[in-house]
Amino acid sequence: MQNLRHKLEQRLQLLEQAMKRNMHISDPNTVDVLIDRLTYAWNVLNEEDKDFIQGCQFALEEQIEWNKDVSTTKK
Repeated sequence: MQNLRHKLEQRLQLLEQAMKRNMHISDPNTVDVLIDRLTYAWNVLNEEDKDFIQGCQFALEEQIEWNKDVSTTKK
């Protein structure tokens, strides 16, 4: 289980970096793959990780710019 959690943490970090670079807009396929590589282990993820992934999925689907301050995001 430790090994799986370590892999998931690495993948979460990659997804976070991609989102900060707004790759979900410039390269949506890559971000979609990163999300898929996390959602297979949904039952292992904690609530915070799940919320983050769901936010990424929403930003990907709606093509919303990723900002720290959600109130300033624009289409």
